[in-house]
Amino acid sequence: MSQTPLILVVDDDAASCDIAARLLERQGYRTRRAASGPECLKAVEHEPIDLILLDVMMPGMDGFEVCEALRALPAGRGVPIILLTARDDMDTRLEGMYQGVSEFLTKPINTHELYARVRAQLHIVELGRQLQSVERNLRTLRTQGAPPPSRR
Repeated sequence: MSQTPLILVVDDDAASCDIAARLLERQGYRTRRAASGPECLKAVEHEPIDLILLDVMMPGMDGFEVCEALRALPAGRGVPIILLTARDDMDTRLEGMYQGVSEFLTKPINTHELYARVRAQLHIVELGRQLQSVERNLRTLRTQGAPPPSRR
């Protein structure tokens, strides 16, 4: 990534939100914090977010509803979401997958697992951006009448 990734940490529990954000900042990531679903949606519309760490259990708008609303926003469609949950059951995981969640982390957070999952998701995002760049370059070459690259 050309710029340090920006991670949005969404949790209605201020202490949990702060702990997760500080752990990520220690790894060199930039963070923003949101205490609710509506704050999360506003943040995503306000600036490009590279990854969202999202708590499931929040009042008013739970994590699943936030996921659904994010996927409806142009700015939120491709952003990976790591869902934080104290409930480690199949129904929770399936619901998250149906809503477009990329990964799951069970509370309390294991620091090493958090780092590994965040790195993996950001790496996937970077690979996707590189692929899009190659595809754009190929389209440009084709429209300019350049011959396709030779295959050896």
